[in-house]
Amino acid sequence: MAPHAAQAKRERRNHGLDGDAENVHAGSAKGGRAILRPIQIASAGSEVACGCFSPYPGPMFDQAALNASLNGLSAVFLSSGYVLIRRRRIAAHKVCMISAFSVSTAFLVSYVVYHLRVGAVHFQGQGWIRPVYFALLLTHTILAVVIVPLAIITLRRAWKGQFERHRGIARWTLPLWFYVSVTGVIIYVLLYHLYAPRIG
Repeated sequence: MAPHAAQAKRERRNHGLDGDAENVHAGSAKGGRAILRPIQIASAGSEVACGCFSPYPGPMFDQAALNASLNGLSAVFLSSGYVLIRRRRIAAHKVCMISAFSVSTAFLVSYVVYHLRVGAVHFQGQGWIRPVYFALLLTHTILAVVIVPLAIITLRRAWKGQFERHRGIARWTLPLWFYVSVTGVIIYVLLYHLYAPRIG
């Protein structure tokens, strides 16, 4: 082996870079698949939800079902992430919270596209359910706006290793985020199932 090649190999070993390049790439790919797996499951679940829970045919209701399923999946990831961090399973907690953020981001994009396409959908319920619905809608909408910067700050602090500050704000972010996700599903059920708009 040439002297310069031996020296380069020693330097790679000192920096932890020695080994088969294919193994390095394989390890990176394995880690990437571990993070993407929950997001792939979420996507598949959303497609199933569109087919199973949309009460009417057509893209208007299919996308509403998609939005509700994304909210529901976000709630599942959030609750799973909470259970995992209580059990000190930090890596799995991280995957769940990143997945929750990814699903919520997908919901936000889909929600904006949906309302640009169909406009406002008016609630048809009358009587006591009407103030209940609008109370849910009002709190859901306000907290949905508030949760965006809260979620970004919470994830950013964890990413930077500021775990004490992360825990401090996460005590507020998690319940508010969970409330927004769950009420999104409830609003969908009320608006499109129990008090569905008339078609035609």
